[in-house]
Amino acid sequence: MTVSAVPGAHATAATATEGPLQPEHQITTLDSGVRVVTERVPGVRSVALGFWIATGSAAEHDDEAGISHLLEHMLFRGTERFGSQEIDQIFDAMGAEVNAGTDKESTSLYTRVLDGHLERAFEVMGDMVFHPRFGELETEREVVLEEIAMYEDDPQDKVFDVLGEAVFGGHPLGRAVIGTAQVVGAVTREQLAAFHAARYEPQNLVIAAAGSIDHDELVGMVTTLDAVRAKDPAAPQPGAAAALGDVSAPDFQRRVRFVEKDTEQYHVCIGGAGMAREDERRFALRVLEGVLGGTSSSRLFQEVRERRGLAYSVFCFSNLYAHTGEVGLYVGTRPDNLQEALSVISAELARCVADPASEDELTRSRENLKGRVVLSMESTSARMSRLGGSLLAEMPILSIDEVIERIDAVSLADLRALSAELFEPDALSIAGVGPDERVFATAIAPLAGDREIAATAAPGSAR
Repeated sequence: MTVSAVPGAHATAATATEGPLQPEHQITTLDSGVRVVTERVPGVRSVALGFWIATGSAAEHDDEAGISHLLEHMLFRGTERFGSQEIDQIFDAMGAEVNAGTDKESTSLYTRVLDGHLERAFEVMGDMVFHPRFGELETEREVVLEEIAMYEDDPQDKVFDVLGEAVFGGHPLGRAVIGTAQVVGAVTREQLAAFHAARYEPQNLVIAAAGSIDHDELVGMVTTLDAVRAKDPAAPQPGAAAALGDVSAPDFQRRVRFVEKDTEQYHVCIGGAGMAREDERRFALRVLEGVLGGTSSSRLFQEVRERRGLAYSVFCFSNLYAHTGEVGLYVGTRPDNLQEALSVISAELARCVADPASEDELTRSRENLKGRVVLSMESTSARMSRLGGSLLAEMPILSIDEVIERIDAVSLADLRALSAELFEPDALSIAGVGPDERVFATAIAPLAGDREIAATAAPGSAR
C-alpha cells in the first residue's frame, strides 16, 4: 500500500510511516486500490464514517436508469452476515443512524457514531457495501417506486431534472438520479448483482472518516475486509474514471422544456453549461452566485422577493461534474406573478453580465462564502464528506487556509469574465412545471427567443 498526506505524494513501501505533509488529513492507498482518508478532530467523541463508490446515474445506460439508486436501497436489505432488521437494530443500539445517497457520479453509505462504536459500525457497513444479498427485492422495489411517485408529485423537485434534460439533452447527466419506474419495475436480482460486481470494486472505493479517529487503526480495519484482501493487485483495474460512464461532451443547446401539472405555482429554472469541478474558477463562481442569488442580500432575492413580493423562493445554484457542469436559477411563483417575476429575472441576468458586482457586493459575498466554509467544518460529517468526495473525484483536499486564500483572490475581473460566459440570457435553457403551457410560453417569451417548447406529460397531469 502507499501512504501520503496529499493526492499524488505517495510513499513506496507498505510499511511507510512518514507523517502527513498536511496535518489536516492522512491518506493511504492499499494494494487493492482502496483509498483511506482520515482527519482527526480534537475535542470530539464522535466519528463520521463514509464509504464512497465511484458510480452514479451518469454511469448508467438508458435501460439502466435508476439501477444505481435501487442498488443503494438494497444495501440495507441484508447481507451475508446481517439481516435487514438486524442492521437497523445494531445502529439503533449505538444511538446512530446509517444512511446512503446516490448522485450523478457517486454513491455513498455513511454514519456518525461514538468512537467506541467505530469498529462495529465499520464491520457492518463493510458487509453492506461488499456483500449485499439482494434479499427482499420486491418489497424494496415497491419502496423505490413510491419514492419515484412522491418525487413526481413534487414540482419543486421535478423542475430541476426538467432543467437537466434541457441543458444536457440526451447525455446521461441530463437524466434524473432517481431513475424511471419502467426500469425499477423490471430489474432483476441478477442484473443488480452484475451491476454491483462491476461497479463496487475496491479501486472504485474511498473510505473516509473524521472526528475521534486514528488513521492507522482505520487502515487496519480496512485490511480485514475479505473483498479487499482477495483482490489480485496484478489484475487489470479500470479505476474510478471508468465507473463514471459516458465522458463525451454534452450537446449544449438552448432548449425549453415544460411539464404540465395541476399546481398552485409555476416552478421555473433557467440555466446552462457550467464548469468542470477541477476548474480553478469554481471559487469565483461561488462568489458570483452569492451576488446574483445565493444569499438574502443577493440581487435576485432583493428584487424578486423583498422589493416586489413576487416569490417566496428564488435562488441560483451550480453543479460541477468530472468533465462539465451546470449553472442555473430557480423561482416558484403564482400564475398572476409569473410574467413579472421572469421579467425581473431577465433584467437581473442582463445586469449580471453588464455589471456583475460592485466592490461592496464582492466583499460581502467573499466574506459570506468564507464564513459558510469555516462554519461547515465544525461538523465531523461535513469534514468526512469533503474528504471522501474530494478524494473520490481525484480533487486536491485543500486546507481551510488554502480555500480562504482562493476566495480572497477572486476579483471583479474574474466575475466579469464568468458572468459573460455563463449567464448571458440568450444562451440559457428554460424549464418549467405548472398548470398551463400557454401561460408559461407567454411569460418566458423575452427569454426564450425563437426556441420552441418541448412539453412532456407528467404522471397525474392533464396531458
